[in-house]
Amino acid sequence: MAKAAAKKTAAPAPSAERRAALAGQELFATGVKLAVMPPAERISLRAPDASMAALSKALGVTLPRKPKTSGAKAGRTALWLGPDEWLVIDEAAKDPLADCAKVTALHSAVDVSHRNVAISVTGPAAAATINSGCPQDLSLDAFPVGAASRTILGKVEIVLLRTAADAFRVECWRSFSDYVFTFLSEAAGDAAA
Repeated sequence: MAKAAAKKTAAPAPSAERRAALAGQELFATGVKLAVMPPAERISLRAPDASMAALSKALGVTLPRKPKTSGAKAGRTALWLGPDEWLVIDEAAKDPLADCAKVTALHSAVDVSHRNVAISVTGPAAAATINSGCPQDLSLDAFPVGAASRTILGKVEIVLLRTAADAFRVECWRSFSDYVFTFLSEAAGDAAA
């Protein structure tokens, strides 16, 4: 007697859907707009002075050497966070980690793309909105266009970049993004009043 072979059906492959934190959230208030920015590639970069030239060449953007400064070129921005530390953000769908991997000079580069969320704060009341919970002096004299700083907003650490006279990029950890967006939303309402 031959046994009939049971027809096996493949079980559906398990899947996980990565959802962007705060996807699609925006807020408009008098004088300020908040918007979650599109995903970007990001690396946390550490390197000594001797490696900066090689890394700048590989990344296609000059790594800034002074506090509160940034450098940008072709959709890639490097923000100075400390004497040997930068946050590199790529909005041009290129991989800065792969670019750093080609460099033999001493450095450490870690992909933090999914750790961070960026929120744009724009409009004439943008600085007042951020200053409701951030001690950084955001006057144009003290914090000009291109200025970058690791600072705080309310109870959380952020990285702040001024992209225009009335525009900022707020980088925060994904786990704090709801708090940061809510904080900025309430502050925008106060700044508009």
